[in-house]
Amino acid sequence: MNEDYFNILRKIQKKPELSQREAARELDLSLGKLNYCIKELKKKGFIKINNFRNSKNKLKYAYILTPRGLSEKTKVTINFMKLKMKEYDELKKELKKNKK
Repeated sequence: MNEDYFNILRKIQKKPELSQREAARELDLSLGKLNYCIKELKKKGFIKINNFRNSKNKLKYAYILTPRGLSEKTKVTINFMKLKMKEYDELKKELKKNKK
């Protein structure tokens, strides 16, 4: 999973009612790229898309993380944090070495 997919999952979890146009702007993605990514996330079973049937605006949707999507987002977050901690430890060792 790439960083764009991860950021989209995070945004959907925080603001499921956000329109694609608003999400694209907040994530600094083109609307076309966001639309493509959302379709891929749906195809993989990471999100569900529900439209508001009672809404006057029939184009309004809510994007919902599925349990699988939440699990994938959690795995990616943990892997990212492990990578950053490893980088931190390496930098710390390098700094100690340079001080000697």
